[in-house]
Amino acid sequence: MKKNDLSVFEMEKDGFRLKLQKGAGEQTVFAAPAPVAAPPTPASAGLAPAAEAGKTEAFKDILSPMVGTFYRAGSPETPAFVDIGKEVSEETVVCIIEAMKVMNEIKAETKGVIVEIVAENGKPVQFGQVLFRVK
Repeated sequence: MKKNDLSVFEMEKDGFRLKLQKGAGEQTVFAAPAPVAAPPTPASAGLAPAAEAGKTEAFKDILSPMVGTFYRAGSPETPAFVDIGKEVSEETVVCIIEAMKVMNEIKAETKGVIVEIVAENGKPVQFGQVLFRVK
């Protein structure tokens, strides 16, 4: 891990899953994605379920690849990496997640336009948590 500058390594094969994380003894590491509380749905707001289904199918989620603290910008003095309406590609850096005092740049890994920023700046995020929604 040191040789290749990795902070997290995950592998799954034939139902066996292995996750290695540098410095894991100092923080809780989740072996499976933690359940994320769902935001209120349009159906609960009084919209028809058909409208809800059509709306959510068009979005792709950018998920947190690790446990850490979510930051929208590289520093408090610089602008956010992305805002709602910004077009992204697979290589676009969308945020930083700090884990064990290491700043990890997170790339979009998809093409589209940012339609929602789900995670809150400066707050903890879990492995598998939705950070952004892209259309």
